[in-house]
Amino acid sequence: MKLTFKSLQEMLTQERQDGRTLVDLSMRTDTVFCQSLVSTGMLAAEQMQRAARRYRLGRSRDGGVVFWEIDEEQRIRDGKIMFYRDDCHRDKAHEPSWVTSRLKAQGDLASVFEPQRCLFGLHLINETKIQEIEKINLHNPKNLCLNNKTIAVVEAEKTAVICSELFPEYVWMAAGGQTMLNAAKLYPLRERKVVLFPDTDPEGKTWEDWRQKAEAAQGEFSHPIRVSRILEQHATEEQKARKIDIVDLLFDS
Repeated sequence: MKLTFKSLQEMLTQERQDGRTLVDLSMRTDTVFCQSLVSTGMLAAEQMQRAARRYRLGRSRDGGVVFWEIDEEQRIRDGKIMFYRDDCHRDKAHEPSWVTSRLKAQGDLASVFEPQRCLFGLHLINETKIQEIEKINLHNPKNLCLNNKTIAVVEAEKTAVICSELFPEYVWMAAGGQTMLNAAKLYPLRERKVVLFPDTDPEGKTWEDWRQKAEAAQGEFSHPIRVSRILEQHATEEQKARKIDIVDLLFDS
């Protein structure tokens, strides 16, 4: 049977007899990516486990980490499969791939099917609200307002995972790359405060690109979209040549 977007959702989220979905079954922390977060000192073991649960990180059959893209309504849009080395840098011997691409190759998904992708971590919007509601002290009316956290958007899924533990005052999401950010992906964040953290480069082209994308999306937003200049101000010329992100800035020796 050729899958449609609806049937793809049903396949990925349908509960089995044990009450678990295929996404649940993929959740593992024995990938090189997860283990390298700990071995390199970027996260403690407990932090890594917590971040993996937060983002529902999976493991592909060939050992890659699966960064599931789950939207604000908890619908599975796609899964990005990536491979890492022991130093927590990408293994460029393996090209990133997508769950939907593999399903197409297997003949389970029509070749004309176009995945409707979203920000990595978008599912955390509603989960965050639920957690905040549960913490409200109903006996104190002053505590009845929700303390909605600012959304921080970076390029790489890896960066969002790490920063979610290092800077928990933000809700971290990832565009999946410089060119993957657009107004449509930002639209679900329109009622929240948002800060964009683009990678850097020698000419500042990435920062300017994301500034323009923020400006294009701004009309739908309740708050100004900020574009952080932290890397433009603090990265060295050598670091800009390497096009580092904020995690690189923190851990560069």
